[in-house]
Parts: sequence; structure tokens; C-alpha cells
Amino acid sequence: MNLIITVIFIATALSAILAIVSFWLPLMTPDQEKLSPYECGFDPLGSARLPFSLRFFLIAILFLLFDLEIALLLPLPWGDQLPTPLLTHFWATLVLLLLTLGLIYEWIQGGLEWAE
Repeated sequence: MNLIITVIFIATALSAILAIVSFWLPLMTPDQEKLSPYECGFDPLGSARLPFSLRFFLIAILFLLFDLEIALLLPLPWGDQLPTPLLTHFWATLVLLLLTLGLIYEWIQGGLEWAE
């Protein structure tokens, strides 16, 4: 029990010290170079505040959705060791079915087309 309290104290103290130091260290002196929208060495050609295409956001959200799906299904092989493996596989199949139906719907609606 004493070790757990010591570890919690050290973690809390270290977090507090790092949070306090992070407010003191940065030098906030904005100049023209730091305020420019690009940091690649080129002069900006247009406004950096132009809106993105809605299709770009749709593709990005679909990518995140399927990336999350992979993360959720990753522990599925260990589901065989649970008391009810059939229920685990049922829910995994249901998630895959819903995502597949959503992808088919997006495809039919033309949401995955880059050009109009």
C-alpha cells in the first residue's frame, strides 16, 4: 500500500511540476514570421482560411470510422476465451454488417466520388 501511495505522489508531483514549468518556459514574442500561415519558407499565395471541400471531410470521417472499427475488432480473437464467445462474435458481426451497409449506402449516394 505504501508503494502505491508513493507512486501516485510522484506522478502527481511530476505532473504538477511539468505543468507549471510549461507556462514559464515558452517565450511569447510573436513576429511576422511566426504569424505567417505557412512555415515552409514560401510566401503564401492566398488566404489560409479558405474552406475545405465537404467531400474531403466525408472521406476523412469515413477513414476514421473504419480505422476505429479495426481498433474495436482487434481483440476479437481473444473473444473465444470469454464465457459466451458466440455472443461476442455476434456483436462483432453486427458491427461489421452495419459498417458495410453504411459504406454501400455512401457508395450508392455518390459520397465517395472525388470529381462531380
